[in-house]
Amino acid sequence: MKILSVEAEKTGAFSKLYLDYISQKETLLPFYNLFPSIENIEQQIARKKFSSSQRVLLRDAMKKQYEGIVLKEAAEKGLESLLNETTFTVTTGHQLNLFTGPLYVIYKTVAIIKACEVLKRKYTNYSFVPVFWIASEDHDFAEVNHFHLFGKTYTWETSQKGAVGRMHCEGIDKILQELPEKIEVFEKAYLEHGTSLAKATRYILNELFGAYGLLVLDGDDVSLKQVLKPVIKAEIEESPVGKIVEHTTKALEDLGYGGQIFPREINLFYLNEGVRERIIKEGDLYKVNNSDIVYSQSEILQLAEDHPEVFSPNVVLRPLYQEMLLPNVAYVGGPSELTYWLQLKEVFSHFGVTFPMLMPRLFFLVINSANNKKILKLNIAVEDLFKPAYQLKELYIDMHSSEHIETDEEHALLSYIFKMLQTKAAEIDPTLVAFTEAEAKRADDIINNVEKRLKKALEKKHEQGIQQILGLKERLFPANTLQERYDNFLNFYINDPDFIDKLMTADPFDFRFKVLLPE
Repeated sequence: MKILSVEAEKTGAFSKLYLDYISQKETLLPFYNLFPSIENIEQQIARKKFSSSQRVLLRDAMKKQYEGIVLKEAAEKGLESLLNETTFTVTTGHQLNLFTGPLYVIYKTVAIIKACEVLKRKYTNYSFVPVFWIASEDHDFAEVNHFHLFGKTYTWETSQKGAVGRMHCEGIDKILQELPEKIEVFEKAYLEHGTSLAKATRYILNELFGAYGLLVLDGDDVSLKQVLKPVIKAEIEESPVGKIVEHTTKALEDLGYGGQIFPREINLFYLNEGVRERIIKEGDLYKVNNSDIVYSQSEILQLAEDHPEVFSPNVVLRPLYQEMLLPNVAYVGGPSELTYWLQLKEVFSHFGVTFPMLMPRLFFLVINSANNKKILKLNIAVEDLFKPAYQLKELYIDMHSSEHIETDEEHALLSYIFKMLQTKAAEIDPTLVAFTEAEAKRADDIINNVEKRLKKALEKKHEQGIQQILGLKERLFPANTLQERYDNFLNFYINDPDFIDKLMTADPFDFRFKVLLPE
């Protein structure tokens, strides 16, 4: 396959904030430290402070998390290299979507792997390890329990509650039976490693990407939560995070941007088996939402000291927790993620944690041979496919019709005629001016109606071609959204086992939208 790059703004798919960020607009500079470029990595390394004891804690925790899974050789090497002071990570993260979820989860993973490859070639004195953070503590089951394959939606039904990473994979076997063919990696993941969704997901990522050196980290870990103690206690005693984020969000709003996340007074959840609920302060008490659990301040501080693992950071604190655990230089995320990371820089400063480079992930539109043939037959540019359906119809008609149905000249002529009539009316009887203006409006509407009828007739004349181009648009942009936000990677992987290898040819530091075309 070959890759065609499209400027991000031409896709119409990105927010103003994201477009301004990748164009390095100066007004956004205060919200991040360094722009993600190969040249800036060494500066980021110099800023990152990560002790040998932190490295040992991280390596040991990850090694324990991989128990029962045979690490790929490259991943094993990367895991041990975390003990070296010259090793750093490039990280992305996501929820534990069923069967990896939408395509962009794969693209995020490819981006961190490729970034590490590029950086290793540039900085030979350092090692770079790609790390995927699984958001196992998230409890929004409805966001992760389904995926789309070949136009069909597969949904996992279960009555389990709480953190999705702790859920047993019972019930997923029914989906495996419904798939058009057996995929060994998922069969083994959910049937042999399905004691929890986190373990199954770790197995999948190791099988798909371990050979490229990918490591998986789960923050829902008793040993790792010890690191979060100071933040937990600060939130309970002082609640500084909400105020800081609100201040930064206001600054972004003053520049014309909106925030992506909204902090609470206490940005922590209570986490236990089957339970992940907000901690709410009421007077001098700390209550667990939707439960009878109540603590005094001294009691909840003691709980934080003895059992920090029962506290779970929300979306505001999760990035901070992640960066406290990793020798990380860059976080790779999508437009929405980068938006909320820009809201958090001062939170990192408050707790003395280095803020990482914020690096846009890879974006792809995959066009198979059949759809590429249709594009060539219709004689349209790939970039045009990003246009709305109505513009595609107009484009097709303009390309395939010699008839000219725009009525600008007629409207101009009509306006000239009625202006002459209005002048005469004003000279004879000024009360007739309003009447003349009304008649001009009626005549203008008549021309508009004629134009609409002409366009409909022309559309009918080219109905077959228009349906072909709109059908192509629907296949490449299912549910009227980007393919990568809807389709699962099995849509391509089943018929092309080399699909992931082909994605690996992309440049992770080229922030244009990629279109993957057959040779």
